[in-house]
Amino acid sequence: MFRAHSNHPSSSRHFSPRVTGKGSERRRPVTHGIWAVALLALFLVPIVVAQNPAKVTALDPVSGKVNDDVTLTGENLGKESVAAVFLSDAQDDFKATLVEQAEQKILMKVPQVKAGSYNLSIQIKDQILILPLRFQVTE
Repeated sequence: MFRAHSNHPSSSRHFSPRVTGKGSERRRPVTHGIWAVALLALFLVPIVVAQNPAKVTALDPVSGKVNDDVTLTGENLGKESVAAVFLSDAQDDFKATLVEQAEQKILMKVPQVKAGSYNLSIQIKDQILILPLRFQVTE
């Protein structure tokens, strides 16, 4: 026999929103998750901003022969930022020999490549970034 004042979940008179058992953990509103992400981002922003990326602003000269010296100037070009410099074509990256390396300047030798036009690329950690600077290798 069913009584209207029972604590049975189907009873509408004394229904308690409190549920027990598996999967009954109290769920937090979605806004708590949003605030947690916002706080995490707030704390990470200074770390990301503090890490200034390497930036090459000039290449001198813009053409030369294999083994010629070429100077890259810019910002954050030290050994802790830039691991290597390459001349890159559509298929390959050709590693240059670095003669000198400082925060605002890298002196490199043109690698053994065929005559032609190449993009300048730099390696930062495990990524090779192709820059919008071109170098013309002559014979």
